[in-house]
Amino acid sequence: QVQLVESGGGLVQAGGSLRLSCAASGSTFSFSYMGWYRQAPGKQRELVARISSDGTTNYADSVKGRFTVSRDNAKNTVDLQMNSLKPEDAGVYYCHVTGSHTGVGYWGKGTQVAVSS
Repeated sequence: QVQLVESGGGLVQAGGSLRLSCAASGSTFSFSYMGWYRQAPGKQRELVARISSDGTTNYADSVKGRFTVSRDNAKNTVDLQMNSLKPEDAGVYYCHVTGSHTGVGYWGKGTQVAVSS
């Protein structure tokens, strides 16, 4: 029903910036929250940032002050602006959304973020 397509990943130097985008399509669902997780090799997947339908945000402590999550409810998109990137930010970033009425979660395929020292 819901398809999530991420874009914007790539290679960036430490201290640089990237902007990730995720577009939800194929349904008329509303989402209680939309956000981003990441996973580095050998580590567990972790929540990076999420935003609720009313605009409330949550961030991992490691990215507070550097990353900003935003959403456009009319377009059903969620973005992640990543500034002052560090090598430890590298990994696969996954878009995730939760249906407002069902509580069902949906995952994107992921996009790679690499940060060079």
